[in-house]
Amino acid sequence: MRSKHRWFVLAVFYGFILLHQADKLLIAPLTTPIIEDFHITQGQMGAVSSLAIVVAAVLYPLWGYLYDRFARGRLLALASFIWGATTWLNALARSYGVFLVTRGSTGIDDSSYPGIYSLLSDYFGPRIRGRVYGLLQTAVPFGYMLGLILSSALGGALGWRKVFFITGGVGILISIIIFLGVREAPRGGAEPEMAGLEAVPTFSFSWPLARQLLQRPSMRLIYVQGFFGVFPWQVITFWFFRYLEKERGFTQGEATMTMMVGILTLAAGYFLGGSLGDLFFRRTPRGRVLTANVGVVLGAVLLLATISMPLESRLPFTLLMGLTGLTMSWGTANVAASIQDVAEPEVRSTAAALGDLIGNIGSAVAPWLAGFIADRSSLKVAILSICLVTWGICAVFMAILSHFIPADINRLRQTMQERAGQARRESSPAG
Repeated sequence: MRSKHRWFVLAVFYGFILLHQADKLLIAPLTTPIIEDFHITQGQMGAVSSLAIVVAAVLYPLWGYLYDRFARGRLLALASFIWGATTWLNALARSYGVFLVTRGSTGIDDSSYPGIYSLLSDYFGPRIRGRVYGLLQTAVPFGYMLGLILSSALGGALGWRKVFFITGGVGILISIIIFLGVREAPRGGAEPEMAGLEAVPTFSFSWPLARQLLQRPSMRLIYVQGFFGVFPWQVITFWFFRYLEKERGFTQGEATMTMMVGILTLAAGYFLGGSLGDLFFRRTPRGRVLTANVGVVLGAVLLLATISMPLESRLPFTLLMGLTGLTMSWGTANVAASIQDVAEPEVRSTAAALGDLIGNIGSAVAPWLAGFIADRSSLKVAILSICLVTWGICAVFMAILSHFIPADINRLRQTMQERAGQARRESSPAG
């Protein structure tokens, strides 16, 4: 029964991320009508996204702490309800100032994902986590695709406000499904050392253990590369549609179809990267990190080749963009799984939340910075300069991480063995 339920939980969380990302990223293809509606600059529009990222970053530690202390399913239901309510408020805004503030409030639920990865880590063991996370993360590009479809099909007919009302209502519906259908799992229950135990030992959140996360070399390196690693994603998701329209001369329909190609290959890259990471992780504890680093390097090289294509070379541009998406997404699932590989079950939400906090502190300025550079130069220059520099930095830190992570993985495995051994002794008749 638990085996069936875990796939139900994965499906529910997939739906949550898919629809949440559609709502979250819907603002990108609707950027032009929103700019025209409020009569604002590209820099002001970039500030809208940056504020939501700042709000999410500030709340990551709180969400992580709450997930490690209380039932994660109930908290995720609350996050989904907040998503729906704040999106409705955003749709009601009639001035740029109110729009800026209400869009910023949508960042409250944007920091709720650590609980998803923590709960799934207690349903799926380390040998397949990369694949599971990769599958789950395909919901992000598919959510963006859904956002493009909604903006194209409904944006012109209904206007961006009514589209936001629709997606906000979906968030409230999803909150009910999570609240009623998702069961909590024992923390650490999917670790291989716990196999065969009648009852998984319970370990509660510990502040000293949470603080130790920052003392581990691998966690520090994961956090540092994460600071730079989210920059490209924010810039591409927020500005690339407008780049196609304004600088490469695509119509809205052409831009939508071109983005579809990139989104499909990006989704394939999530699952491929996670699967490759699992495959090589079974051979070496460095497997996930090495897979992620290859994806970073290939993504940077291919993005440069893509944007450097002449404006008239649309087919080669689209093909190269597809290859960029296929490789640049390898790292996401592997980094998420690596955090679970080195953090104890009772602090995994906090560990993931700290990583997201640090990453979003850096990426919060990315949409604004890209808009700032674009106003003075071009979106091509903005996208390339930010992506190539930050991916280059990530590649260096990933290489260093591959040296340190085996020791921290081994430390966690020893800890879980000791816990399992103690549980068996306590449950034995002689104990």
